Amino acid sequence: MIILKPMVAIVGRPNVGKSTLFNRLTGGRTAIIEDTPGVTRDRLYKDAEWQGKIFTVIDTGGLEINSDDIMLEKIKQQVQIAIEEADIILFVVDGKTGITLDDQEVANMLRKTNKEVLLVVNKIDNFQDPTVYMEFYQLGLGEPYPISAVHGMNTGDLLDKIVELLPEDTGEPYEPDVIKIAVVGRPNVGKSSLVNVILGQERVIVSDIPGTTRDAIDTPFTRGDQQYVIIDTAGMRRKSKIADPTERYSVLRALRAIDRSDVVLMVINAQEGVTEQDKRIVGYAHEQGKGCILVVNKWDLIEKDDKTLHKFEKKIRNELLFLQYAPIIFVSALTKQRVNKILEIVDFVAEQQAYRVNTSTLNQVISEAVQLNPPPSEKGKNLKILYVTQAGIKPPSFVIFVNEPEIMHFSYERYLENKIRENFGFEGTPIRFIIRKRDE
Repeated sequence: MIILKPMVAIVGRPNVGKSTLFNRLTGGRTAIIEDTPGVTRDRLYKDAEWQGKIFTVIDTGGLEINSDDIMLEKIKQQVQIAIEEADIILFVVDGKTGITLDDQEVANMLRKTNKEVLLVVNKIDNFQDPTVYMEFYQLGLGEPYPISAVHGMNTGDLLDKIVELLPEDTGEPYEPDVIKIAVVGRPNVGKSSLVNVILGQERVIVSDIPGTTRDAIDTPFTRGDQQYVIIDTAGMRRKSKIADPTERYSVLRALRAIDRSDVVLMVINAQEGVTEQDKRIVGYAHEQGKGCILVVNKWDLIEKDDKTLHKFEKKIRNELLFLQYAPIIFVSALTKQRVNKILEIVDFVAEQQAYRVNTSTLNQVISEAVQLNPPPSEKGKNLKILYVTQAGIKPPSFVIFVNEPEIMHFSYERYLENKIRENFGFEGTPIRFIIRKRDE
């Protein structure tokens, strides 16, 4: 059963220390996903763990009130999306500056929600004198939590309170053999149209039910003997029709849909190619170990010659270096071109996710790989790979027992991954390695 991770959103004005708190809660400078070329560096979210509880922290941009009514509307939309998608809101204010009009505006909105809100007063130096943060009671959001995000002061107490308020773990109501498909992507790439074509032309049994996750809509259906659920996140821009400032927050709904899925259909607009938003969304799917298919929609609008498809695929691969394993399909929801192939690829990727390798065969492949390209040495130490076993599926996970785990370089892990893929496939799914010392 897939367990949904709670979400904690950090909101507040610019320069109150939101990103510093984000890094503090998630355990350091989290602007880097992993030491792998091509993985997006611009992070808005990262998992945190405290007292054995795992939750996702979302770092939102600064909110500023402007005399321009359009700007005020954008601010409200930004906050509203964070409010809707998160289970807990951390409203960060500046203990040195005091209450501002911006703080009051956001507080007014937060008081109207039924979400848990923690008022976090940052940049506090003297925790013995409560008068330095007493004025924040005026915001009507209960007891302020004084902290210093830079120095980590009182952030442990804040984490204790967050964990106390986290909702109970909730699982999906679907049987394990049901393939859950998340359809994600930026606004206006054709997600809803694609879903409608998939459901309409397959002559499937369809029953629409409200999704368990905010605006996402779950549509269970059956094709042959296989049961599916499509999780359509196309509604993620309904409350934010003003483009740029709010678009980055629409990713929150995609995160929740990805968490619930087995296979992710990452829909890309053929006219625009891969954007930074696409990288963020699909990078999260990669990190969460989900199966992934890159669906390039609106292919009918591209002028083509005999080299167009090859050039486009190469460009996508260069933009998403960490996703070389993902199949790419070029479709048109409008003309229905190749849409009928999508579920065939979904079935294949789901099968690859759940594939188990015989242990003796696996070790034979690894042994041959080591003979072809011996592990590098470091500081006079030679890395020896002693034994490999598959520890899990969805995603396929392998434990590699070695003599010195600290000298296993990610480039050699990538080499072993390539060898495993050459021999066993695992197309469309990430592979995880766990490096352990021989006596563990």
